[in-house]
Amino acid sequence: MKRRFGALTAAIVVAAIACVTALAGAQADPGITKRSIVIGGTFPLSGPASSYAPIPVGMKAYFSYANATKGSDGKRGAGGRQIIWKYYDDGYNPANTAQQTRKLVEEDKVFALFAGLGTEPQQAVEKYLNDAKVPQLFVSTGATEFGTEQGQYPWTIGWQPDYEAEGAIYGKYIAKNTPTKKIAVIYQNDSYGQDYLQGLKVGLGQHASNIVGTQGFDVTASSVASQIAALRTSNADILCIFATPAKTIQTYATMKALRYRPADVYLNSVSATDTFMKLALANADAETVNGSISVSYTKDPAAAKWANDPAVKLYKKMMAKYAPGADVNNGLYYYGVAKAWDAVKLIDSAGKNPTRKSLLAAARKINWVNPFLLPGVKERTTTSDPFPISQVKLVRFNNGVWTEFGSLINGRGV
Repeated sequence: MKRRFGALTAAIVVAAIACVTALAGAQADPGITKRSIVIGGTFPLSGPASSYAPIPVGMKAYFSYANATKGSDGKRGAGGRQIIWKYYDDGYNPANTAQQTRKLVEEDKVFALFAGLGTEPQQAVEKYLNDAKVPQLFVSTGATEFGTEQGQYPWTIGWQPDYEAEGAIYGKYIAKNTPTKKIAVIYQNDSYGQDYLQGLKVGLGQHASNIVGTQGFDVTASSVASQIAALRTSNADILCIFATPAKTIQTYATMKALRYRPADVYLNSVSATDTFMKLALANADAETVNGSISVSYTKDPAAAKWANDPAVKLYKKMMAKYAPGADVNNGLYYYGVAKAWDAVKLIDSAGKNPTRKSLLAAARKINWVNPFLLPGVKERTTTSDPFPISQVKLVRFNNGVWTEFGSLINGRGV
């Protein structure tokens, strides 16, 4: 009898240990329960890049919509879990990014980080997050390294087309259509601007020698007047502006002041929204701004062309409900909504009971169409291709409107 009782006791103990171990494993990743999931990110709500502040607001609007609406699986939120979205201001200062990211991970216990903005700010926390095995997903920067360094930082992945590939598109277009024109470049003097400049040279190929002047600037600099003045003396026919929005607007204003009007202007996509271009027009003039060329991969909520598009109509409807007073024509709110759609889709793809590891695995096998992107754009990643969005269209600005031209271009193929 004692022997049987002892064996039974031992079995119960083993079963209890197994149960506790299983529960511990199921609860190993913080920020997720059967009813909720906590995610977060850092953004420049103030400081030199505060023009990007609408992005997390647009994301919040979509998450609120998702929490209140049944998806294709018949559940609200992400897989039936309510999405708790936490985001903090880092002022576009990497030191602040590090502090606020630690707060999200160590105090708020987020399950994953989504859409953190800025090349240098996200570089500042990349090692910390990878060492902690916290997913750093869909960063809001096209810095090429967030794809090419996946071997070193496997817990990090980008979202939008990378800057080097975008720069190569401009280079290839210039080489094909205006191969004899001289080129000047003003760029943010960090890996953000340097990616664009490197891509431009690659795309130009044998015509890279047409670049007759380059001028870098610090994002916190008060003026770009000396840079524009120097480029003006180069007599370049083409000016490429690789800058964040505030400095882009300042560049156009300085061009007007110095009466510098090159025949063609190429503008990087992160500054090419209707909102920023209206400010550029207000600070410069139509003669300086009109004709600027950029690329796009999302629909433009301000364009009449998309007024009756189902995704754009849904965007405006959810913004009216969850972010009343926001300017729905500002493409950065739309960008936030588009990215939030992908965040929910990714969480849904990570399994019935997502873990950080399964979420990361899902991020490496994306294969879907986001309704907020341009028709024909398909998101896809593999273990060897970590760039979710690679297709873009060229767009030209005239009289307050961006107009698409040409067919879809695969940037990574340039």
